[in-house]
Amino acid sequence: MPGEKLKQVFHHAYPRELVSFILEQWKDPVCLERLSSAGIDPSVELPERSVLDEVISTCYQASLMREEERPVLFRLIIRDYRLFPPYDGPPTGLHRLRFARMRPFNEFELHRVAPAADFYRALIGVTVGPKKRVRIWGMVHSGTRWMQPIRGGTKAVPRLPSSLLIYVRGPGRIAVSMGPEIIASLNGGQISCPSMDIFSASWLAKGFASVRSEIEQMHETARARANKPWAKLDPKFGRIIGQQVIRRIVSLIRSSHHGGMLVYLPTEMGRDISAINHHISLKYQFREEEPRQRFRTLILGIMNTFAELHGESENTAKVVGWQEYVNSRSEAIALLDEAIFDLAHFIAALSSVDGAVVMTMRQDLIGFGGVISGDIEEAGTITHALDVEGRLTQQELIEEVGTRHRAAYRLCHALHNAMAIVISQDGNARLVKWHNGSVTYWDLAPIGVPGF
Repeated sequence: MPGEKLKQVFHHAYPRELVSFILEQWKDPVCLERLSSAGIDPSVELPERSVLDEVISTCYQASLMREEERPVLFRLIIRDYRLFPPYDGPPTGLHRLRFARMRPFNEFELHRVAPAADFYRALIGVTVGPKKRVRIWGMVHSGTRWMQPIRGGTKAVPRLPSSLLIYVRGPGRIAVSMGPEIIASLNGGQISCPSMDIFSASWLAKGFASVRSEIEQMHETARARANKPWAKLDPKFGRIIGQQVIRRIVSLIRSSHHGGMLVYLPTEMGRDISAINHHISLKYQFREEEPRQRFRTLILGIMNTFAELHGESENTAKVVGWQEYVNSRSEAIALLDEAIFDLAHFIAALSSVDGAVVMTMRQDLIGFGGVISGDIEEAGTITHALDVEGRLTQQELIEEVGTRHRAAYRLCHALHNAMAIVISQDGNARLVKWHNGSVTYWDLAPIGVPGF
């Protein structure tokens, strides 16, 4: 129900509680539907309870150890080595390597192997043998493309098999997934479900509708002027590319460990914010000319080039979209793709200067070093949305957060059409927006795989 509240329960969870939660999730129709929609067979059986207890408890113990003052980080997959094709490998497949003899499965062995199994590029392979004996059989070289859904990007991603994966990202920080889909995570003694994909929210799509309509109209104008047929584009194509760019910007700011803030304003407010106003003081402003609109120019260029490229096909009625894009071998598309992600790096670097990076909803770059006025009225509480549409919520005191977050809350309290993304030094990210009568935030940090 809209406005439904969640009662907060304070207790600490450990591996055994995480296993119980995973087994409950495996019976939950909502979880099974999510797995099914991701192409995972929901009839896949989980390991027995005793095996799950052993694996997750051992991984938890290994997470509490250190390797030469560094935390123990690794990914682990429960899958027999014979199920991996022997000739596959990154970037489009998985490269499995067997040890000459099986290794024992315990926290000490994981502690020794983990440094060789780079978290971002490899997995430790384990199997369950006779008498439910768990052993380490080797390593799986995955490459880094599996991170793309989190960090943004446009490469073809190798599909992880429908097997259980364990992510260990620091002391007591564990996540469990079936293939690429996170089931649950344990972080700071708290069990969490997967982070929400806020980009699928209907209210967010509505907020950017006028921007998409403008770009689509420009695309159709270019199509009408073309002297040969263009392919039809999936209506979601431009939006998906835009989302990938935003994901990349947020990921880059998080990895800088400096923190930052992105402020998105209605397009018509671009000039107002550039002038003296009561909301944001910009230390560095960009002139209102074409280079400020490069994001829109590149998105439109990608859409036009992609439609023209596939218009040469005999099947001109075919609708092309994201999948065809990531598999494209066109040099023109590759250059445009590189250009738009270079722009993402440029925007992320602007956040290294204290203050907000300010853009319009169509990603026109207004300036950076933005200081949000301290004179704006501030509410005493903030609404934390626990689902994509903001129906399930809980109230939190605004005084419990830092100055960067409070500034974003003040701005969205004063400008209901504004939106802010706040990234902390520790990598946590929040999207802030006026929603259903109050300033509301959504967690953007991928809770399922903590610490990215």
